[in-house]
Formats: sequence, structure tokens, C-alpha cells
Amino acid sequence: MIGLQGIRGGFTAAVLALAMGSASAAWAQPAAYPNRTITLVLPFAAGSGTDSTTRIISQYLGQALGVPIVIDNKPGANGMIAATYVARAAPDGYTLFVTTNTTHSANPFLLKTMTYDPVKDFTAIARTGDLPFMLVVNPEVKAKTVAELVAYGKANPGKLTYASGSSSAIVSGATFAHNAGIEMLHVPYKSSPPAMNDVIGGRIDMMFTDVPSGLPHVTGNALRALAVTTAKRSPLVPELPTMQEAGVPDFDITSWQAYFGPAGLPKEIVVKLNSEIRKIIEKPEIKAQLANLGMDAFSGTPEELDAFVKQQLVLWEKLITNAKIEKQ
Repeated sequence: MIGLQGIRGGFTAAVLALAMGSASAAWAQPAAYPNRTITLVLPFAAGSGTDSTTRIISQYLGQALGVPIVIDNKPGANGMIAATYVARAAPDGYTLFVTTNTTHSANPFLLKTMTYDPVKDFTAIARTGDLPFMLVVNPEVKAKTVAELVAYGKANPGKLTYASGSSSAIVSGATFAHNAGIEMLHVPYKSSPPAMNDVIGGRIDMMFTDVPSGLPHVTGNALRALAVTTAKRSPLVPELPTMQEAGVPDFDITSWQAYFGPAGLPKEIVVKLNSEIRKIIEKPEIKAQLANLGMDAFSGTPEELDAFVKQQLVLWEKLITNAKIEKQ
């Protein structure tokens, strides 16, 4: 017959064993995602359109996920520095890439050497919208319209200069020169802000820039806007004609923006991030904030983004081939 002491001892041992087993199980399970700071790597400098819109979205994303979000700007090499950095990061959801068609559509056809693959090295998370571009000139440039600019370019071959701080700007400038039949000097920059500073300062005549970056300088009369690059007019600057309306044929270039992770990002992390980003983008007040920066905000599924990236590679290869841009 078992005594009371034995029963108590057995019960205590059982409780301890159960507690230790539960603790071991809890210890073995990974912590719920996310439980620490997330870094968003951007291929452009602070002050660029992508930087400005990402800072708005990341503020709400950090609140939704309950962790700090840090933005790490890594401009240079047409965004290849930032893209390569993320491609080689651990696929744990703590290093993400917010980028555009520069790294994921144009670079494979602009650069002779690529250190990443825009499809194989990344996991698509969510698209966040489009950033239309516009043509801006220094106010000292005599042309008040695209037609006048083209006329000046034809009368003065090689005298017009254009800056670029992204692949979208490079392709837009080359497409303009080719389709309008003029010769211009291309001056590349590491990112859009320094390029724009030189256009404002009169050292360069013109550039194609995203609306968020260029609009404050246009409204402040530091730059003159002549047209938008998209097929339809932008609701933010409805007075600006499209390049096609202004007389430049076959011109339709749009910069898109999206979130990616390194290849192999777990499905549950992708689903969580996509869900939270889409909730943010769908809020009318956030759409309005982004619209004020010139961004047409919308989203979709990871699968839609993945298919979109592949389609855009085909489109941008055609744009770059038609503009006769040689790989650098």
C-alpha cells in the first residue's frame, strides 16, 4: 500500500516533469514573427520618391507589426548595391527590399554585369503602387513646351544635357531623344536628389524625375515641368500633357514600387507581410497621403507581383532595345 507521502512525491514529480516538458517545448519553438527590428533596404537616396513614400507606409507597417522599422538607403550602381545586399541576406523577414523597376525590370538590359537575379534571388511580397515620372527643365532653359524643347534640340545637336539618378530616368531620357530625333548629352548620377540639385543649379538642362521628388521644386518655381511620361495624365498634375500629347510618339513609361524579401522567405512571413501592407494601402487616408506625393497606391497578392515582375522584364527589354541604349 502506497503511503500519503509516496502519493505526494509522485504527484510532485509528475507536475515537475510536465512543467519541464512544457518549458522545453516552448524553448524549442521559434519566436513568433516579428519580434525585433525590421530593416527596409532602399536602392535610392533619402529624399527620393521611393524613400518618401516608403517612410509613410513603414510608419503604419511598424505599428501593425508591433516592432520598429528602420530604413537603410543604399544608393549606387543603378540600385545594384542594395539589391545584391538583400539577395544575400538571411531569408528570415528582418531584411526586406523596397524597390522599383530600376532593379527589377531595367538593370538586366542596362548593365553588362549583374550581381543578382531579379526573379531567382527574391521573394515577391506586395506591390504598393506606381510613381509617374515627369520631364522637368531648369527655368533658364528657353523652352516652355516639349515641342519648343525638341525644336531647340534639333537646331542645336548635342547641346542639351539631361541628368539621371535611376534606370527609369535613363530610359526616359534615351527614349525621348530617340523618339523625338534629337541628340542630347547624358550625365548619370548616383541617385535622383543630387541630379536634381544640378538641374536646379543650372549645371544640367533637364531630367526625368518621379513626381514626388520633382513637384515641390516645380511649385516653388525652381524647376519647370513640361510633361508626364505616362500614357494618361496624372491626377496630381492634370495640367501637364503626356509626352505623347506633347508630340513625342510611342512614349509610355511608368515607375512601379514593391516589397521583396530574399529568396526562400517562409510562406507564413510572406502572407503576414502581404496582409498588413495591403490593409495599409487600402486605407483611404493613407492613399491620400501617398497621392499627395504623386503615388498611385494599390496592392495585390505575392503571386500577382511575381507574375508582374516577369511581364515587366519583357516590357523594359523592349523599351531599352527600341531606345538603342547600349549596356554599360
